[in-house]
Amino acid sequence: MTDFTPFEDLLRGHAGLLEDSVHDRWVRAQALFEERAYREAAVLLTELLDDPGEVVHELTDVRLLLARSLFHSAQLDGTIRVATELLEHDPNEPYAHLLVGRALERKGRKDEAKPHLRLAELLGGYRT
Repeated sequence: MTDFTPFEDLLRGHAGLLEDSVHDRWVRAQALFEERAYREAAVLLTELLDDPGEVVHELTDVRLLLARSLFHSAQLDGTIRVATELLEHDPNEPYAHLLVGRALERKGRKDEAKPHLRLAELLGGYRT
């Protein structure tokens, strides 16, 4: 008689092949962003924020990468919403100000964009 162990049991616990941990999803989202798969990265990052579980990384990092993904995939309302939420938690985050400012500019709301772009320049040295 042959001892048969299901394939899944053999993989369990080996390099996390079956378990999709929060860290795995974070790393995958970063890789998708680097590959310019911005929409896919945004979906994964949104899931991370909806169910942070045992988030090892700062939520600021997740929110910032989500806002960048939304901006690069031309989801401007989402960019403004997420970057504004980030600024509620960390009002001195210069890149979030830059994203809000640029998204508002692209929507034709230049007057609303000016304070954010100015703060991005002052706090982070971003040329606007």
